[in-house]
Amino acid sequence: MSNILKLILSIVICQLAGFIGAIFTMDSIPTWYAALNKPSFNPPNNVFGPVWTILYVMMGISMFLIWKEGLKNKDVKNAFIFFIIQLILNALWSVVFFGAHSVLGGLIIIVLLWLAVLYCIISFRKISRVASILLIPYLLWITFATLLNYYILILN
Repeated sequence: MSNILKLILSIVICQLAGFIGAIFTMDSIPTWYAALNKPSFNPPNNVFGPVWTILYVMMGISMFLIWKEGLKNKDVKNAFIFFIIQLILNALWSVVFFGAHSVLGGLIIIVLLWLAVLYCIISFRKISRVASILLIPYLLWITFATLLNYYILILN
């Protein structure tokens, strides 16, 4: 498979995780989520879409940089598989938090996601420093989202 196709697929796969999350999020924003008590540092709803879109592109590029190294290499294969696992956790957070309306469940998932992304950063660094660096804004955003999720749990 050509590197161009791998790059496109990597970005599309990551955006797909966001699309799956959006399916469970959209109906809950004006109803269930709007009724929740939120901390003062909660950003406006229109911030989340653009931030996640940018992060998913960066994640896709990071995924591509690992994938292009070849999945026959054990370290590359393991890092790639773990990236897919964290991507599943990413989509699962929206399913649990927004779809199931479970703030506690969301907190549990997002903590696991944070750990998975940290592991990806560490394992990617051994393969591609750039791939690792591209995930740092994602980890920072998840750190903020974890704090937000925690405060929503406390306030409700």
